[in-house]
Amino acid sequence: MEKSSLKKELSLVNLFIIGTVGAIGTGVLFSSTGMAAHAGPAIIISWILGGIFYFFVGLTYVQLAINYPEAGGPSRYSLYSHGRITNIINAFADFVWYLFISPIEALAVVEGINYFSAPHHFVLIGSTGVPTTIGAILAVIIMLIFVPFNYYSIKFFGRSTMGLGIIKLAFYLAVMFGFIIFFFHYKNFTSYGGFAPFGFAGIFSAVPLAMFAFGGIRVIPDYAEEAKDPRDLGKAIVYTVLAQTLIYIGFAIAFVSSIDWKGLGLSLGNWASLSSLPGNPFIDIAGTRNFIPLLVLTGIVGLIGPFVTGYIYLGAGTRVLFAMGRSGYVSSKIKTLSKHHIPLWALIVVVAIGSIIAYLSAPLPTIYGLIVDAVVAGYIGFITNPVAMEALIAKGKIKPIIPGYKIIAPLAIIFAFLIVYWSGWPCVPYSVILLAILSIVFSAIYRVKEDFKNSLWYIGGIAFLTLMSYIGSVGALNVVSFYEGSAITVIGALVFYYIGLKSAID
Repeated sequence: MEKSSLKKELSLVNLFIIGTVGAIGTGVLFSSTGMAAHAGPAIIISWILGGIFYFFVGLTYVQLAINYPEAGGPSRYSLYSHGRITNIINAFADFVWYLFISPIEALAVVEGINYFSAPHHFVLIGSTGVPTTIGAILAVIIMLIFVPFNYYSIKFFGRSTMGLGIIKLAFYLAVMFGFIIFFFHYKNFTSYGGFAPFGFAGIFSAVPLAMFAFGGIRVIPDYAEEAKDPRDLGKAIVYTVLAQTLIYIGFAIAFVSSIDWKGLGLSLGNWASLSSLPGNPFIDIAGTRNFIPLLVLTGIVGLIGPFVTGYIYLGAGTRVLFAMGRSGYVSSKIKTLSKHHIPLWALIVVVAIGSIIAYLSAPLPTIYGLIVDAVVAGYIGFITNPVAMEALIAKGKIKPIIPGYKIIAPLAIIFAFLIVYWSGWPCVPYSVILLAILSIVFSAIYRVKEDFKNSLWYIGGIAFLTLMSYIGSVGALNVVSFYEGSAITVIGALVFYYIGLKSAID
């Protein structure tokens, strides 16, 4: 049964919980090892920088979401500023992000289960970190379990997320403070190369891993059409960034201070070796210390954390596909709403594709690596927002809400460019190739050809970032140093920003 509109049932508290608990999932658990391998104890600074970067990007969402409170709004804003070609690329960047996030979270739940099942010879994750066939099938089942949370009305979604979200936050905070109280070793901050053993390059190169965990604010405007009061969107975004940053700093302190080098089988003080840890590092540390209460708590966090994140992102991805249906980039059937006022066919499609991705991670191990690499497409989607925001204000289509937007917009695009650049090779080209294929194919099918000239700045910016990720120190050739590459990327961001402003449609 089709209804005419989505229901407005989400309060400010609902939006804040959705954003905060939606973000705090695998990122804070699994990113710690990769970040520490790059930056050592200075991952604390990396998390702070991630919060600052995302705050400025988030302010562009505040401005646009309040003016355009639509389902999947971030996948529509550039349509109003730069037309259909820019928007279809932007929309697919957002959609690819969500397509891969839910399978990642489902596989993370499997990894949590594997820690307890593997000793009993029921292996779900192989020694290389790739799921076994049974593990992949279980991930598909978990994907299907996500569905009821997104099917029985937005009110049900909001209430269930509120309850599970508060429980999730309580467990996360208990683990964070537990590790600090019982496992704290100050030497990990001062010895083994000092606080920043790899310098600023290490701190900055760890930021993209932090950005993966800051995705919560990106979710909030996707549920904008179901907010009771659109003005709550801005508050929810700002509060979510602040809450996430504080929690991530706490987990950074908890992780670094609790590293047991010998117990984990690592060379003393060898930060780079942390990247070789195959599983959830907090479970590994609690296990090596044989501290049963924290091991149990960490095990629960390893299950409930990614589970809640997974179904929240599934719902957000559903609304992005729904928005693409409204824009005419996919079948009009995608706009169909159920009797519960939920985008039913969009939900079915996102679940089906996510389940296939999760399953293929076992028979095709390279898919498992691609899952993580492809989320960089979401960062490419950030690029349009600052330009769209200022262009729409300049054209008089929206009124400025955020003071200092003329400063915020260029800073936001600089940070968006840096996040993509620092993600490196081959993450950037994988995402770009996937975006190019999807955009070209669906543009051809649905005859999207309008406003091509207005899209050249965006296409050029993506090409520039692909080139930089190839020649930079984070890429394949290492022709330019980390600092030189970052400086060139900043200049490129400003160039494409101003070209983008001139390219806006009337």
